[in-house]
Amino acid sequence: MRQSYKKAFRSTLAVLTACLLMLFATADAAVLTQGSRGERVALVQQRLKEWGYYSGNVDGVFGRNTYQAVLRFQRNNGLTADGQIGKKTAAAMGIPLTGTLSASLHRESELSLLARLVSGEARGEPYIGQVAVAAVVLNRVRSDDFPDTISGVIFQPGAFDAVWDGQFDMTPTDSAWRAARDAMNGWDPSGGCTYYYNPATATSEWIWTRQVQLTIGRHAFAI
Repeated sequence: MRQSYKKAFRSTLAVLTACLLMLFATADAAVLTQGSRGERVALVQQRLKEWGYYSGNVDGVFGRNTYQAVLRFQRNNGLTADGQIGKKTAAAMGIPLTGTLSASLHRESELSLLARLVSGEARGEPYIGQVAVAAVVLNRVRSDDFPDTISGVIFQPGAFDAVWDGQFDMTPTDSAWRAARDAMNGWDPSGGCTYYYNPATATSEWIWTRQVQLTIGRHAFAI
């Protein structure tokens, strides 16, 4: 009787060990592909958008548009063009497939997006106005009325002209990088505003209904 218990225990242990080995092997060979979801997919989309391969929303959903963008990235970088994010493609993008994503990796990616937006939207404006534009993005992140990430705010459809007219894809100016960093470090010359616009070029009737708090350069900042 005791022998049968031992055999059953050994058999169960062997099964559990095999399952654990399969689990670890799967983790080591993690692949992002169509149907995958989550923060890693969103980071892939951010990177591809920054590099001009992807034009869809940064929504963390690996759909057809993300697949096509990955293919273009792979072909341009001498990688196997399978539309999947395996080890080699992830390494080329600088994105870890396993483990916890570091805060510094998030910050680096979001800083780049913010600098591109500031450069596209406020290039040539006074420096304090560039910081204020970046601060508006961050104020939207903190507001319940907008997406809760920098990428979500920036790529919200119709939110910023520069994202859709091609200026976002240009190399950010040095002052835009500094302005993005200053805003992320807490400087908010807008005083908490969540909107800005150029009164000389604004065509939306709705934006004129917002309460203007101050004007910096050519931009009116409003709530």
